[in-house]
Amino acid sequence: MDFKNVREEKSVLGPAQKFEEGALEMRVGGDNRDGGTVFLRADMIDFKTWDVQMEKHLGRAWSRDAEARNKPEEWEIELAKLDIKNVVAHGTYGTVYKGVYDGQDVAVKVLDWGEDGIATAAESTALRASFRQEVAVWHKLDHPNVTKFVGASMGTSNLKIPSQGILAGNFNSLPSRACCVVVEYIPGGTLKKFLIRNSRKKLAFKTVIQLALDLARGLSYLHSKKIVHRDVKTENMLLHSDRTLKIADFGVARIEAQNPRDMTGNTGTLGYMAPEVLDGKPYNRKCDVYSFGICLWEIYCCDMPYPDLSFAEVSCAVVQQNLRPEIPRCCPSTFASIMRKCWDAKPENRPEMDEVVKLLEAVDTSKGGGMIPDDQARKCFCFGSARASLYGLRLVVILGALLLSGLNLTAAVSCDLLLLFWLGCATLMWKI
Repeated sequence: MDFKNVREEKSVLGPAQKFEEGALEMRVGGDNRDGGTVFLRADMIDFKTWDVQMEKHLGRAWSRDAEARNKPEEWEIELAKLDIKNVVAHGTYGTVYKGVYDGQDVAVKVLDWGEDGIATAAESTALRASFRQEVAVWHKLDHPNVTKFVGASMGTSNLKIPSQGILAGNFNSLPSRACCVVVEYIPGGTLKKFLIRNSRKKLAFKTVIQLALDLARGLSYLHSKKIVHRDVKTENMLLHSDRTLKIADFGVARIEAQNPRDMTGNTGTLGYMAPEVLDGKPYNRKCDVYSFGICLWEIYCCDMPYPDLSFAEVSCAVVQQNLRPEIPRCCPSTFASIMRKCWDAKPENRPEMDEVVKLLEAVDTSKGGGMIPDDQARKCFCFGSARASLYGLRLVVILGALLLSGLNLTAAVSCDLLLLFWLGCATLMWKI
C-alpha cells in the first residue's frame, strides 16, 4: 500500500475528516461506558464545509422536485394549440366554449372553483387535487356513448378567451386557479332541447328505446370504471347528427368511494336527484340509476317532470311521499316496469346499469308503444288536454239535446248538427 498517498488524501480531507475520525476522543465530562453524555468541541466543527455539503444536497433535491413538477401529465394539453371561438353555455361549475384544438372541433369547459366565494383556498386546493386524480381516469375512457376526452390543463394563464360585445377582439384573463377540460364537440345539441322540439308530436317508440339504450350503455360503462356521474339529466346528454347519444358534462363526476359514507351531499339537479342524495345520506352509483329512471320518463313523454311544483316541494315529496312522475296509460308495461325499478326509493332495490341494458334490449318495439310513428304528426292520446276533453263533452251534450228536442229543423241544419255531434264524440273519445 502507498502510505504516502493515503497521508496526502487525509490531508486533503481537511478539518471535517479529522473531526469525524477523532470525535470519540473529544469527550468532555462523564465516561460513555458508564452511561455519561458525550460532548463535542465546537471549535473542532467545520460549519463552512457542512453548509457547502448541505447546499449541494438540497440543490439536488430541489432539482428533482422541479423536474417532477414541470413534467407534463399524460393528459395535459398545450394551451397554445387551443383556439377559443365563442361561448356555448354557462353552468354552475364553469363556462363552456366552442373551440379548435390541433385542427379538431372541441368543447372547452373552464372550471374555477375559487371564484365568487364558491370555495376557500384550502377547498380549492383539495378540489384541484381531486380533479387531477380523476382526469387521469377520464382520459382513458373510450366508449361510443361517452363524450371523447381530449385533454385538460391545471392552469389557464396561457388561455385566451375572446371578449364579447364592444370588447370583441380583446381577450379576457382567467384566474390562475382555473382549470379547463377539453372534449370532442357534439354539434347536435342537448337531448333536452331535442325533447322540447318534440313535446307536441312525441317520439316513435323505437326512437325512445334507442335513446334509452345509448344512455344506459354509457352509464354502464362509466360504472364499470368506478365512475359515478352524479348529475344524470337530459341536459347533460348530447346528440350527434345521426342521433347517437353521448354522455357529457363530468363537472361533478367522481371516482366511486370504497366506503359509501365518503360520498354525501346534495350533488346533482333537483327533479333528478335520488331520495338518499336529497336527504343528505351516503350514496353510491345507484343514484345515477335513479336519475336514469327519471330520464326514461322524460324521453318517453317529451315533457318536464314535476312542472307545477317548486324545488322545495319536489325535494320534500320525493323523500317523504315517494313522489314520482305519472306514467302514461299508453306506456308498455315492460318499459314502465324498468322506470319503476330504476327510481325505487331503496338504492339496493335498483338494478345495476348493465342489467338495465339487458332489460331495454328485450323490449319489443314491433307493436309500437303508444307513441305516434315518425310519418304521423299527431301526438299520443295520453297527453291530451283536459280542457279539450271538457269542450268535447260540452259539445256532445248540447248537440245531442238539440237533436233530441224534436225542434222543427231543416234537413240541412239537422245534417250540420249531426256532423258536429259526431265530431264532438270523436274529440271526446280521442282524449279519453
